[in-house]
Amino acid sequence: MEPQQHERRECDAAVSLAFTILGKRWNGMIIDALGSGPLAFAALRRAVPGISDAVLSDRLGELADAVLISRSVDPGPPVSVSYALTTAGERLIPVLGELGRWASEHLGGPAKG
Repeated sequence: MEPQQHERRECDAAVSLAFTILGKRWNGMIIDALGSGPLAFAALRRAVPGISDAVLSDRLGELADAVLISRSVDPGPPVSVSYALTTAGERLIPVLGELGRWASEHLGGPAKG
């Protein structure tokens, strides 16, 4: 097998893995919302219009499992939970911005900041 073919397969696998997480509806918006700092669940729900509590909870769990966000619990009283980007999540912000610009130029999608 040629080394170039092997590298291409590894890249394809990595991109496919990334899109299994980033390609899910709402995940990009959640990451973008957390780009300006940690948010509580209710604040995240307001920052991502149209998402249900159940879906937001599910997506937060997936993003935490992927180590893109972290969950912090302040025992209170009252108990409060906040979510923040990890270093890996922070590194996605410019990538998502660039992907949005590319999509706008080449796929006719809406421009993103």
